[in-house]
Amino acid sequence: MTSKPSVLRADARRNRERILEAAVRAFSEKGADVPIDTIAKAAGVGSATLYRHFPTREALVEAAYRNELARVCDSAAELLSHNPPDRALRRWMDNFIDYLAAKQGMADALRAAVASGADPFAESLDKLGTAIGTMLDAGVDAGLFRSDVDALDVGFSLAGLALITSAPGQRERAGRLLDLLLDGLRHGAAGS
Repeated sequence: MTSKPSVLRADARRNRERILEAAVRAFSEKGADVPIDTIAKAAGVGSATLYRHFPTREALVEAAYRNELARVCDSAAELLSHNPPDRALRRWMDNFIDYLAAKQGMADALRAAVASGADPFAESLDKLGTAIGTMLDAGVDAGLFRSDVDALDVGFSLAGLALITSAPGQRERAGRLLDLLLDGLRHGAAGS
């Protein structure tokens, strides 16, 4: 007898999303030790509802991180559908840098989750590689980007750039560095 994958009812799905949004906000603003009841209250649900979705703090941290990363990565297709590949990638890079800056506030919660044995980063590289690769491939096909660039090289460049520019008041510098990275992707492209 095989079991069907569980599908959340619409109200349960909304509760789960509200919990994840409240968790990201709370962990980002208050750190790893924010009480779970505070997150439940901010989400407008009871603690029992929160624990039904996320039985441990680590499960909540992991799900919140993955949900935010998926949101950023999934935006690549939408950006490509409304913009040329170079503009789509540049907008996506802005979103990714802003996501990384917000995640800095979650760093303590993520470290605590990892220390307890969770692996919130297990799928991160695949998701990032796919999102960036989709935009790079579109840019190569359009003759806008060089064809010898690995998607994860771009991802690691963005992560390094975010570390350098994560200090307050450095967002403008991050934008200039993103422009330089994009110029590097264009250098030697078929259409240039």
